[in-house]
Amino acid sequence: MPQSIDHIVIAVTDLDQAVRDYETLGFTVLPGGEHPRGSRNALVVLADGAYLEIIAFSRPVPGFRWWKVLDEAGSGLVDYALLPDETLDADLARTRAAGIEIDGPIDGERLQPDGTRIAWRSARPPEPDIPFICEDVTPRALRVPEGKVRKHANGVTGVAGVTVAVRDLAASVARYRALTGLEPVARGAVPGLGFGLAQFRLGRQVLSLTEARSDACESLTRHLGRRGQGAFAISFFGPADRCLDRALAHGARLEIVREL
Repeated sequence: MPQSIDHIVIAVTDLDQAVRDYETLGFTVLPGGEHPRGSRNALVVLADGAYLEIIAFSRPVPGFRWWKVLDEAGSGLVDYALLPDETLDADLARTRAAGIEIDGPIDGERLQPDGTRIAWRSARPPEPDIPFICEDVTPRALRVPEGKVRKHANGVTGVAGVTVAVRDLAASVARYRALTGLEPVARGAVPGLGFGLAQFRLGRQVLSLTEARSDACESLTRHLGRRGQGAFAISFFGPADRCLDRALAHGARLEIVREL
């Protein structure tokens, strides 16, 4: 079963400006490359091996959900991926056996600026309340560079968690159980804040599922209405006294938390 976050996707309308802004936020940003579908990306690779994919599209891709959300709702978080625990094929078989509909394996590739081809395979659920699964075909170090590029001026070292907006908490909890083979470590309503919460722990990382239960949770309700289910916010490990200016994050909710 998938057991760690591979990457988190932020779709933007202006990739060059997003690169400059994320550098201003204190991240080391690397050029990624171009995909056959007409998108290009940049990467923020963290010391724990997870990374941010900042992606933009040079032309419409009507059948692709990331482009559709970007086109309709603007820049922001659109998805996230987990690494398979064993192989994509094994995890795909177990996920389907558990009753989860998921498409794949799907071949993916991009060309780096120097012409190097990077390839991977993925499995993607039609409904993005749960993440997709991604497995490398070419060496992982090509897709996820190592070394000093993983150090960031803002002190961020890794992904602490992803908060996911869902419409039906009970249904999504069941789907996460099936996908990860794990039980939630916490579950219930958050008094006074108007939302329900369930959390799954993947090693150091926490996946938090949130369901709006009253008008008090305006930001979550607005997100679900505009962007649909899926990634809502990201927490990073790092110096908790540092703030990440949301005005520079191109619609993504980002925060730094101290590792306990």
